Amino acid sequence: MALRGVKVVEMAGLAPAPFCGKILADFGASVIRIDKPKAPDMDRLCRGKRSLAVDLKKPEGIGIVKKLCKGADVLIEPYRRGVMEKIGLGPKELMKDNPGLIYARLTGFGQAGPYADMAGHDINYVAISGLLSMLGRKDGPPTPPINLLADFAGGGLMCSLGIALALLERSRSGMGQVIDANMVEGAAYVGAWMYTSCDMWIWGKDRGCNWLDSGAHFYDTYETLDGHYMAVGAVEPHFYHEFVTLLGLNPDEVGQFDDFDEMKLIIEKRFKEKTQEDWCKVFDGKDACVTPVLTRDEAPHHPHNADRKSFVSTGTEGQYEPIPAPRLSRTPGSINEDAKSPIIGQHTSEILSELGYSQEDIKGLMQGKAIMQAKEKSRL
Repeated sequence: MALRGVKVVEMAGLAPAPFCGKILADFGASVIRIDKPKAPDMDRLCRGKRSLAVDLKKPEGIGIVKKLCKGADVLIEPYRRGVMEKIGLGPKELMKDNPGLIYARLTGFGQAGPYADMAGHDINYVAISGLLSMLGRKDGPPTPPINLLADFAGGGLMCSLGIALALLERSRSGMGQVIDANMVEGAAYVGAWMYTSCDMWIWGKDRGCNWLDSGAHFYDTYETLDGHYMAVGAVEPHFYHEFVTLLGLNPDEVGQFDDFDEMKLIIEKRFKEKTQEDWCKVFDGKDACVTPVLTRDEAPHHPHNADRKSFVSTGTEGQYEPIPAPRLSRTPGSINEDAKSPIIGQHTSEILSELGYSQEDIKGLMQGKAIMQAKEKSRL
């Protein structure tokens, strides 16, 4: 795979950092997650990684991580500013021993600025990015997009892009560098078009009243007879004409630029006359930009996704996850369907042996509680 041979050390965290590590692992990197012994096992983005449980409050634990990073290509750390420096694992210390190390710092507000040391979550980062103010329906408050925009798009995904760019540059310079991947700037960058298009005719009204924010009748979701939904994105005039015609309405009476609210009422009433399945039979394969709104349980079995094998089993009956994207023609990413998510500390002895520690050394570290080797236990 594209990242085969790349060695990654991931300091355990929630959501964005595990997703960044997952992307690298899915495309071939060897990822070791540094876990705290006896910590809650809540990571659901760890399949294909190995787990090393180390007590970072002990000098021996710090020494293990330093030795691991000395031979690593990438370090991902999700802590607040100054935490890694405080325990002796900052970029100056680690890159002194390994000048080629890509040191990726993934935080909410970044390594500088008035908010750098402040706690926050996805909703806060998206709020500061300026994008949350644009999300939501008319006459309602701003609506957070779950935690997709900052944690995953602006955080983990953007950090993985930074790592890939730094690895490419290192192939020319031989030098590593520090990446300040923060979710405020990452989310804002994902939304760059929202800023650069602000003078276009599609905007200019209050939240929830514009073309693409649920204000327009040709870009919204509609409930069907059976309580499911259809998604409509008939923006271009020729798509809109096809959409209205297939609905069984008169395009001259349901104009694309007639009063949005009045047109919505007409379309809402029409969609409630048939089930989602019936409407799929009408719109599938047609250039009307209309598709069913699928649940997580339904998406893997939809004919298009099933044909492309877009989802694979997680190993738990009835659960699926998406395959790595994008698809590379020669070196695509892949998920080993037989691989299981590691238990915290599952690979501790194995990894330490690879680092040159003897069995006697490992036994001593365990007795001193600097490390932990997992025993079988259930996940939360």
